[in-house]
Amino acid sequence: MRAITFSAPGGPEVLEVTEEPQPGIAPDEVLVAVHAAGINRADLLQRQGFYSPPPGATTIPGLEVSGTIAEVGPEVTGWTVGDRVAALLTGGGYAEAVPVPAGQLLPVPESLSLTEAAALPEVLGTVHSNIVGRAGIRAGEWLLVHGGASGIGTAAIQVAKHLGVRVVVTVGSEAKAQFCRELGADAVINYREADFVARVHEICTREDGTTGADVILDIIGAKYLERNIKALTTDGRLVIIGLQGGTKAEINLGDLLQPRKTVTATTLRARPKEQKAQIIAEVSEQLWPAVAAGDIRPIIHETLPLAEAGRGHTALEEGSSIGKVLLVVDEDSQSTEDTQEEGTRP
Repeated sequence: MRAITFSAPGGPEVLEVTEEPQPGIAPDEVLVAVHAAGINRADLLQRQGFYSPPPGATTIPGLEVSGTIAEVGPEVTGWTVGDRVAALLTGGGYAEAVPVPAGQLLPVPESLSLTEAAALPEVLGTVHSNIVGRAGIRAGEWLLVHGGASGIGTAAIQVAKHLGVRVVVTVGSEAKAQFCRELGADAVINYREADFVARVHEICTREDGTTGADVILDIIGAKYLERNIKALTTDGRLVIIGLQGGTKAEINLGDLLQPRKTVTATTLRARPKEQKAQIIAEVSEQLWPAVAAGDIRPIIHETLPLAEAGRGHTALEEGSSIGKVLLVVDEDSQSTEDTQEEGTRP
């Protein structure tokens, strides 16, 4: 099968199409014939040599795909060959086929094309497991999301509104700000022009006089740690899911104690398959009906052929994209789906 691999860490140019053995499946897995794969920042870190796959996982990048089931393991129930699925992966998505534990599959509703479906498993799993599962966000609370126009950010805006949560996002341009407003963000802060801490306390106000965000979903890490803590309200929860701004920072623990603020950090990729299955089950129950109804939709910046994976990585690194960049692996069926994808791109 064709797959994207690299022989040494480096820039986007190290990614190349190679012929790899088609993987077998375990008894509790299915083999997915991949139609499209989402590009995530974890893939960029892996390519750069900073984020190795968990022990035993494939070195082929790719944490989410869409496609059809080509083979079903003997212990799998509820799925059959030919089913249209989206899948959360530990790796291996940049390829023509990938084995997936059955618990990490989502059925693709008729309202979505296969291409669109590839934009959802990782972002919805990440957002829901962190703001709901980790932070316990409640309707009426304020959520601050850094990188509002990213794949995670555009998903977080929609999930927040679905849950009755008020959401503020940070962005770096007016074009991104306008897109986030149209998507449903209650407020947008251009971090190049304003101090987000001060603006959050101006925006996130309550009848009892308290200010600040109840929950912050952060992709930056060390660079924003002190300011994020200051932006929280009493009993606020900071969830760190990315380290684009570094890994080491110093804070005053007193800033956490009296106002009872919480700092936590998670990754999705390295979790055991049982936890991933639980996350996907929650996404299926609590968010997937809204996806089928069109209330939560994939935001796709660009689709590229598998061979242009390097170009996709460059788009994310430059910060020019709004929403997801996807690789179309099954290019033969792409033209039949183009008409279904209108409205998914900014």
